[in-house]
Amino acid sequence: MILRVLIADDDPLIRDVLRDVLDDEPDMEVVAVASDAREAVELAERHLPAVVLLDVRMPYGGGVHAATEILQRAPGTRILAFSAYTDPGAVDEMRRAGVTDYVAKGVRNTELVAAVRRLGDR
Repeated sequence: MILRVLIADDDPLIRDVLRDVLDDEPDMEVVAVASDAREAVELAERHLPAVVLLDVRMPYGGGVHAATEILQRAPGTRILAFSAYTDPGAVDEMRRAGVTDYVAKGVRNTELVAAVRRLGDR
């Protein structure tokens, strides 16, 4: 079974790297890429990915807004927050919004892939 993933990050370099890393996995397919929270919500509703890899801070409401909306519109989707901000307040806020897991930017690709796979298996 192919794990369908949506990437949402406002940094084009990060989006490209994440897409390359995940598309290299034989059991994963990046079905859409968003550059802001609004686009993330629209694309999640359209593509119904198993996992959304979601940046915490981005234009048009940020990760908290996007996570809340995505979970209402695509309730079967799991959300993996991916951020440079790992302070407890940001993590707690994302968890309250329904984020399943939280990974800090800078982790090894293998750790990121494992986290996406873990969420997709739930």
